[in-house]
Amino acid sequence: MTRRGVIGLGLAGAAALAIPAPSFAMTDDDARALIDKAIADVNGAIESGKTGPALYAVFEQIFTKYADVPTIARSALGTASRQATPAQMNQFTTAFRGYVARKYGSRFREFIGAKFEVQDAEPVKSFYEVTTTAFLRGRNPFNVVWQVSDKSGRPLFFNIIIEGVNMLAAERTEIGAMLDQQQGDIDGLIRSVQAAG
Repeated sequence: MTRRGVIGLGLAGAAALAIPAPSFAMTDDDARALIDKAIADVNGAIESGKTGPALYAVFEQIFTKYADVPTIARSALGTASRQATPAQMNQFTTAFRGYVARKYGSRFREFIGAKFEVQDAEPVKSFYEVTTTAFLRGRNPFNVVWQVSDKSGRPLFFNIIIEGVNMLAAERTEIGAMLDQQQGDIDGLIRSVQAAG
C-alpha cells in the first residue's frame, strides 16, 4: 500500500477542471470546520469495526455529506461529460459515488490508529485550501490539502491533494481508461464503474 493509495480515501478527490466560481461568503473557519467534521466521521468509521459492504455504506454517506459529489464526478468524467445526457450524468454520479466508497473504503483498515490534524486554512483563488497533517503508524507525517468551496450553497470539499498529487486527476485518468475500453460509450462506462472499485 503506497502512501498515495492509503490516503486516497478522501475521495476521491477532484481536479482543477472543476474550480468553482468565486464565492467568499465562506470563511476560513467554515472551511476548517468542514474538514474537522469530515475527519471526525472518517475516524469514527475506521474505529467502528465494520468491514466490507457495511463499511463501504458508511464511507459513501461520509462522501455524500462532505464532498461536492456532482462536481467531482463531472470532473472525473472530463470532456465526455459534455456529451452525456442529464440522465446519464445522474447515473454516472451515483455509480461514481459507489465506486469511490468501495475502492477507498476497502483500505480503511490501514488507518486504524491514524491521526489527522488541521493545520491551516487560507483562500486560494475562488476557494479555500485546508492543510492537514496525517500521522500514520510506521510512516513519517505528511500533508494532505483539502480544497473547499461553497459554490453548491454550503462548504464542501471538491479535491484532495497529497504531497502535490491531485487525487481527482488520478481518478480522471482511470475513468478515462474505462471509457476508452468502452469505445466512448457512456452507458458502457456507467456499467463498468458500477462493477469496479
